[in-house]
Amino acid sequence: MTETTSAGEARVLRVGLIGYGLAGAAFHAPIIASTPGLELAVVVTSRAEAAAEVARRYPGARVAPTVDDLFAPDDLDVVVVATTNDSHVPLARRAIEAGTAVVVDKPVAPSAREARDLAASAAERGVPLTVFQNRRWDGDFLTLRDLLRSGVLGEVHRFESRFEFWRPEATGNWRESGDPTALGGVLYDLGAHLVDQAVELFGPVVEVRAETDVRRTGTSADDDAFVALRHRSGVRSHLWMSAVAADQGHRFRVLGSAGAYTSDGLDPQEAALVAGRVPGDGRPWGLAEPPRSGRLTRGETVEEVPVRAGDYPAFYAAVERAVRTGGEMPVGVAAAADVLDVLAAARTSAVTGTVQTIG
Repeated sequence: MTETTSAGEARVLRVGLIGYGLAGAAFHAPIIASTPGLELAVVVTSRAEAAAEVARRYPGARVAPTVDDLFAPDDLDVVVVATTNDSHVPLARRAIEAGTAVVVDKPVAPSAREARDLAASAAERGVPLTVFQNRRWDGDFLTLRDLLRSGVLGEVHRFESRFEFWRPEATGNWRESGDPTALGGVLYDLGAHLVDQAVELFGPVVEVRAETDVRRTGTSADDDAFVALRHRSGVRSHLWMSAVAADQGHRFRVLGSAGAYTSDGLDPQEAALVAGRVPGDGRPWGLAEPPRSGRLTRGETVEEVPVRAGDYPAFYAAVERAVRTGGEMPVGVAAAADVLDVLAAARTSAVTGTVQTIG
């Protein structure tokens, strides 16, 4: 039931953000702050430079040096966990125990079992829980989803998807740690998005084969990976993740019985957020400059398909609506756990050189 102020208006939901690294600063804070009905009330960071940036960009937000300080006033409606991957579960549990709705950055947990246990704890306490799978709101993904729903490609048999970059020098951050508990490397960092998108489009996975490699000096985590999936639907997905691709392949390539679709380039929202833009700043959001188009090929006919605007703000708008009304959160933890099953199978396949089955 929606709470209201004395003036009869819906009360703004107070959000606490744990972590102000790349994820917290670029992806979460600006979208939370620009979402109607949400207030970025508290940000947890122990870094002085991050605290100064929070004070500058979000003067109404309180900076808390520790998680204990975040929960001390006990007046939050939503807690967002945007920290290192290995800390997601304990921090999410802390928020669940406090009775606040919880948003956890991907991957939600180190394993599918831990993700399901977390979901069970949230359900037992009646706490809304969701996972930040923002790439479901990439414009090119939304465009492809619309195209598949239209049936114009006929029966799809192959889906190819890539996140490839050229970063030949290791940076030394935690994402490049080879420690399995840190969930570093491109398989878990980028694969969490690619597998999620593939499962969203084509359903559960029954077979996994993968290859991973470490190409750069100064890192022990995989920086180049390939994953082949067979879906229960019969579709085969081929997914590439790389930090060492000087020339990038198609973002999407889909082959069907009636045609094919290809799309190049990356959704512009990440670059816009990193550059300091905020949704609702008066300029068009989620559109590339110049505008992007995909190519639909049917026989001799090639048609340009304009790429839709991306819409990361839709995630937090859905969170606000779900918390206020008791409805469904935007990304179910069950789906995120299924993705973790696939990633674990991919890691095993890469190490053993064997095909892994699921389910």
